[in-house]
Amino acid sequence: MTVIDPDTPAGWVAEAEKEDEAEDMPLSMRLSIADTLTLGNATCGFMAVYFTTTGILIPHLTGSEETGMARHSAATAVILMLCAAVFDLFDGLVARKLRSSPMGAELDNLSDLISFGLAPAYFVLVYGMVADDAHQRVSALAAIVVLLAVVLRLARFSCVTLKDGMFQGMPSPFGALTVVSIVLLELPFVPTLLAIIGVAWLMVSRVEYPKPRGVLAVAMLSWIVAAMGLLAAWAFDAPGGQLLLQTGCALQVVTGAVIPLFATARRVNTFRDNRREARAAQHP
Repeated sequence: MTVIDPDTPAGWVAEAEKEDEAEDMPLSMRLSIADTLTLGNATCGFMAVYFTTTGILIPHLTGSEETGMARHSAATAVILMLCAAVFDLFDGLVARKLRSSPMGAELDNLSDLISFGLAPAYFVLVYGMVADDAHQRVSALAAIVVLLAVVLRLARFSCVTLKDGMFQGMPSPFGALTVVSIVLLELPFVPTLLAIIGVAWLMVSRVEYPKPRGVLAVAMLSWIVAAMGLLAAWAFDAPGGQLLLQTGCALQVVTGAVIPLFATARRVNTFRDNRREARAAQHP
């Protein structure tokens, strides 16, 4: 029972009750700074779907004069995915430095599903509908493969304890940007389809990828900023913008393919070293 002093103003009583309610709020219902960044990630992913729909799909369905991938909307959608990757990078850093709420991990997985699962899969789906040499149903199947790969990857990430500093399988932000880069390269349909499925396989594989910390995090952030500049130059038809964008996309795809090769080579060397040590122990 709350006893109210008749001399106490009513406004003070209301404020005191609000403070009591805030203190009684369960810890799991309070958002941290890291959680706010995670929600920014989800917002960027949703807006990427919005721009892909309104700027690319709807003009195509309504018979607009502009055919194929509308540059401005495609660039905006991909830049929003890049912004989502920035939010995803910083929410982990902030959570380690400050604190994270008990629902931080769940928010992170749900946001990643939107930005790096739904958004790139939808981008592939729309590509299959607007590209001249694409097959819509096959593209829809490839989009489903990308989406399910991210779902499986995020579910496994929540259940499996991994080595510190390493991811198992291609991280979903890196995978999403690689899928989008493959589409923007505007290769023939069959190579594009095979490359997209290959990226989906890498996301659910056991290939080890380093976590973006320290120098690697700075390099990743610098690469994202550079990619935004390339997309802007392409969208506004700057001199050499098409070539710059294709070069950037090619570097993204090559990086995604080279890292597994290094990881495989390292595993082979480790296996050989272990066998040599075992033989040396058997024959002193």
